[in-house]
Amino acid sequence: MPPPRPNPNRPRSPFTPLDFQLVLLRRMADHNPDLVAAARRRLGASITDMREANKRWQAMLRSPHARAAATRYRSVLGPPETTTARRIGDLDCEAWQWPVPLWSDLRFEALLAPNGALWNEWLVRAPGASPPVLRTLDDLTPWSCTVDEAARAFAPARPLEGTAPTRWGLAFTAPDGQGVRRRVAAEFTWGLLQRTAVGGPGGAPVDGPGGAPGGGPVG
Repeated sequence: MPPPRPNPNRPRSPFTPLDFQLVLLRRMADHNPDLVAAARRRLGASITDMREANKRWQAMLRSPHARAAATRYRSVLGPPETTTARRIGDLDCEAWQWPVPLWSDLRFEALLAPNGALWNEWLVRAPGASPPVLRTLDDLTPWSCTVDEAARAFAPARPLEGTAPTRWGLAFTAPDGQGVRRRVAAEFTWGLLQRTAVGGPGGAPVDGPGGAPGGGPVG
């Protein structure tokens, strides 16, 4: 009897923290391909590796036998570096954080409800790491800050609907190099700044089409 043929859809190896970093990069490649290409080279991965990692990740999420988020992240990333009880408004949750070698001063954070449901998943500043100095539009470069850092630096900021899963938007005003306050819409992927759209001076922050940054030059 001939041996069974291997299933081409079966992963050849476990999904690793390296693969997960490639998933993060795949979402960012649409906006910052040069930064992503440099990051891939640091990881020793090809664009094919990145696409395959993302394909496997999506298959895991959509599988009828998909594991709970907490179990999935533990299996891929190992035990969290830290677990912290957190209260958001009237809700109690637990924040799990893992190191991300690509960004040594960031952590990947999953916010979990008491029943284990996933509330949020994004990149945040590592405990004890110095936050970026955000004063003007010139400081809002790709990958320079996280959602909460931009929201605090340019308060009051208003959330915008993301254009895809794992994407967020913020609308706020920020001064340009001459000190003129401009309307800004910023887009974040996995919680990390990807691009900004700048509108005219003063007034309410600019909204992009569909809640995405738009209406001005994309940096």
